Amino acid sequence: MTIRHRLLTLLRSILIGWVSLLLLVFLVDHPLLKLTGPILGAQWIATAGLGLDCAALVASGWVVGRLSWPIPMLGVTAFAVTLTFVDLSSFVSINIPWLIRLIVHVLTGESAYLSSLVSTAASQALLFACLIGGGMLSRPSANPVSITGGQPDQT
Repeated sequence: MTIRHRLLTLLRSILIGWVSLLLLVFLVDHPLLKLTGPILGAQWIATAGLGLDCAALVASGWVVGRLSWPIPMLGVTAFAVTLTFVDLSSFVSINIPWLIRLIVHVLTGESAYLSSLVSTAASQALLFACLIGGGMLSRPSANPVSITGGQPDQT
């Protein structure tokens, strides 16, 4: 596989990732949260939103991994990197620039930001783990190992 082919695959993965994520968020995530919000109550909206964001990221990771063959995890990783540059909290709960600002505040001695840093870092790690997990789920399953040495039945 040439460098040019890998680069085109990565660019295609990034584009597919953004399109699938935006479609899932605006066609499934937000409408579902608006429908279930009154039933859940105000105290559960943030938790439900995070759960739906996790589901959207798993699905996006799966789509990117499935369509960036033969390097699925590299495609998912390239897409994940593009999510770190801007504040995406208006449509999905990813906000790495805010996390970096919290780290700077804590490192400069402002301990009041420590609890916010811990919760923000945990939620960001969860969201990115969901994306990577979706990419890992997209890989084709391996054939089961046979103790007889032959190929397993394809029935």
